[in-house]
Amino acid sequence: MGKFELITLPYAADALQPVISPETIAFHHGKHLQAYVNNLNNMIAGTKFEGMTLVDIVKQSDGGVFNNAGQILNHNLYFEALQAPQDDNQPTGKIATAIAEQFGSFADFKQQFQQQGASLFGSGWVWLSENTDGRLVISQEANAQNPVTKGLVPLLTFDVWEHAYYVDYRNRRPDYLSAMWSIVNWNVVNQRMK
Repeated sequence: MGKFELITLPYAADALQPVISPETIAFHHGKHLQAYVNNLNNMIAGTKFEGMTLVDIVKQSDGGVFNNAGQILNHNLYFEALQAPQDDNQPTGKIATAIAEQFGSFADFKQQFQQQGASLFGSGWVWLSENTDGRLVISQEANAQNPVTKGLVPLLTFDVWEHAYYVDYRNRRPDYLSAMWSIVNWNVVNQRMK
């Protein structure tokens, strides 16, 4: 395996408007994520981590290597599960069934997910993951943490670091979280389920 590279977004930089602006994409993907990729490549050259997958590095590292690998993994999972805004964007397939069974309704799930994202102190991520029993888990993860370190399969995440929303929403994190539902690509979420 060669060096890690910045992921190519599966949509144009202006495709997520008005939820996420091209300016935010330019900074968030083009600057922040690129910096994590550059940092990790420099840190792992000639180490036991060279040639490992991102998931394996996240599971086995700490310190700066963990922080940069975790941020790459988190951002890749975030960006890859987005799409152009859809009116009344609802989950479909397996994830729709699992949400209805565990949370009662999509509305109740959204409320819990947004509350976890809004109440996370400082910087981090709110996640929907699947455990080994196929049950859904909502969690808050600080900084570069990822549910894979707890044996979970990450399905969906909203980035709640300020750089993810400050250009478009200033300090209004709850407004950003609420707006994100129209751009979730539920097909990707379904593909991630076991």
